Parts: sequence; C-alpha cells; structure tokens
Amino acid sequence: MPIVRIELFPGRSAETKAEIGLEITKVLEAVAGIKPTATTVIFTEISPLDWLVAGEPFSAHAQLK
Repeated sequence: MPIVRIELFPGRSAETKAEIGLEITKVLEAVAGIKPTATTVIFTEISPLDWLVAGEPFSAHAQLK
C-alpha cells in the first residue's frame, strides 16, 4: 500500500488536488501494477514562511517557483 505525501504551498483548489491524486494513482497502477484502492495520497500545505532552501527563506530562491 503506497502512501504518497505531497508537500506544497497553500492555494490549490480541492479539484486540483483531486486531479493530482488521481493522476498519481493512475501512474502507480500503470507502472507498478498497484490497485487504485491501495494508493493513498496525502497533501500537506506549508506556508512559504516555513519553507527554507539552503537555509534561506524560499522567497530568496524565486527561480525555483
């Protein structure tokens, strides 16, 4: 039973998250033969203020956005 954890900034709609989850589930089924009912996708929204890259606030790394 795979658990896929996705950490991202807030702001995506429930519909967008559902689409991402469905597509990830489809890939695991197609590539690894995992039944869709066995896949769990968990979204964790993290404020950009709590996200650091190379020890600096994410905003200092705008090219990564």
